Amino acid sequence: MVAGGGAAGFFAAVTCAQAASGVEVTLLEKGPQFLSKVRISGGGRCNVTHACFDAREFAAHYPRGAQALIGPLKTFQASDTVAWFEARGVKLKTERDGRMFPTTDSSQTIIDCLLGEAKAAGVKLILNRGIECATRRQEGGFVLKLSGGETLECDRLLLATGGCRVPALGQLAVSLGHTLEPPVPSLFTFHLETPWLRELAGVSVEAVEAAVPETGLCERGALLLTHWGVSGPVILRLSAWGARELHGLDYRFPLRLNWLPHLGVEALAGQLQSRRAAQPARFVINTPIAPLTARLWERLVRAADIPGGTRWADLSRAGRHQLVQQLLGTELPVTGKSLNKDEFVTCGGVRLSEVNFKTMESRLCPGLHFAGELLDIDGITGGFNFQAAWTTGWLAGQAMAEQGRP
Repeated sequence: MVAGGGAAGFFAAVTCAQAASGVEVTLLEKGPQFLSKVRISGGGRCNVTHACFDAREFAAHYPRGAQALIGPLKTFQASDTVAWFEARGVKLKTERDGRMFPTTDSSQTIIDCLLGEAKAAGVKLILNRGIECATRRQEGGFVLKLSGGETLECDRLLLATGGCRVPALGQLAVSLGHTLEPPVPSLFTFHLETPWLRELAGVSVEAVEAAVPETGLCERGALLLTHWGVSGPVILRLSAWGARELHGLDYRFPLRLNWLPHLGVEALAGQLQSRRAAQPARFVINTPIAPLTARLWERLVRAADIPGGTRWADLSRAGRHQLVQQLLGTELPVTGKSLNKDEFVTCGGVRLSEVNFKTMESRLCPGLHFAGELLDIDGITGGFNFQAAWTTGWLAGQAMAEQGRP
């Protein structure tokens, strides 16, 4: 029995059914459709995995669960995911940042493949049925009470019910003897009240360094300015690595942005001095430094308290210093957060020390397995969370098949 019709549960059910023909595999999904997160991920394209094929290097992209995943990734890693889908007619492509998508650019391709494999393998698929209660039988196996009022029995149970955004979502695991690490959001965007920044909604910068000074958190990557604040890969990574610390700060903290991280203080000061010498009559506000856009440059110049009518020839040494400080260290107050709707990943879940990562079986409750985000595992954005789902689902499915054979 598999509880949870997301990526991990579906992959586990298919793996189990294909590895042990004749074993009855049932997949329960409490919602009205399977693979709903797969459908919307990556803007509807489904970021299947990441083009990194060394287990240790791949595992380093998980703020929580990195050490536990090294062994599993040596058994089933990104290259195995690529091979699995390609063997079933689904080719993947690699984008410049390493993310891998189906060549169709449609998540429906992945959904159709998984649904087709499940049906061909004889997996019994049931929608709108969650498990309300699970109890272990004295002779082994489980008795399950479903949300529709039915009672089912099974020999082995896999919980792949997704992230515990609230502790109640992990209650089944707790009822069977497990401990939940407290859930807090991961992969979220930052709210800012700064008016001049919010007026730039839609502007993106390819390489920004973002830091939360009081925590030591610092990431580099693309930044997107939004109507409510800042988003983009650099912010999502910062939120993932700092999930617990930022939660502890109640999502109110100073954010420092270096808009030109490829330049140090001296190099930038030199560029400004060169502008002053080469273009003395030009207005500072009209001569942006690449790769900053004209609109962003204008706002940063004004934020440095340089009047709009200032020409390079009239920019004082103190003015140049203020501009350098603004370009390399704009400090903005974060006032809250929003979950990234494509990911909605949670930090926290079933304690990893209570799970055997060779089989994904509980160390406390024989016959109980786990896969996916119900575990205290979460990765940064870029296909890492899906790969954790495929890997743990595959291992759980293989183990259940092996133990289910006569």
